[in-house]
Amino acid sequence: MNIGKLEAAIEAILFTMGDSVELSRLAAAVEHDEETTRRLIHNMMDRYEAEDRGIRIIELDNSFQMCTKAECYEAVVRVAAQPKKPVLTDVLLETLSIVAYKQPVTRLEVEQIRGVKSDHAINRLIEYNLVEEVGRLDAPGRPLLFGTTEEFLRCFGVQSLDELPVMRPEQVEDFKAEAEEEVQLRLDI
Repeated sequence: MNIGKLEAAIEAILFTMGDSVELSRLAAAVEHDEETTRRLIHNMMDRYEAEDRGIRIIELDNSFQMCTKAECYEAVVRVAAQPKKPVLTDVLLETLSIVAYKQPVTRLEVEQIRGVKSDHAINRLIEYNLVEEVGRLDAPGRPLLFGTTEEFLRCFGVQSLDELPVMRPEQVEDFKAEAEEEVQLRLDI
């Protein structure tokens, strides 16, 4: 197959699947090694950007997905029904942060960090497809373990969890101090 036909096959696969497709599956489909397939896809990504197309290919944790360019969203909305966008409250963002940084994590571990029940928050994050069950802890009761999804990566514009911001130790100390002050204020009331 020549390069044009290989790229056409990759484009057809990504368009048809809708969701992300692992590099290994794409490479097997076009009967090439992963490195060659990755180069082909990155060339396609560069060309889509250079030609200012309405679609783009994004990379998510060693997988690729075709999606609409953000700049074209308004035009798409005029034709399609506006999708319902999940609202991430402070509680949901706090819970999501804990799952993202501590994963895989149990519901109990999230509750211990937050200091309150987190059933509703975790269930809502699962409903929004930002968090999913990733297994069970090998402990009494075999509690569920939770982790983030590819949708989480897409929503927050990162290719992998390695790109999440890292907190400086002094920030952690500031947060601890604030939390301790808040606890003391509640005790004084």
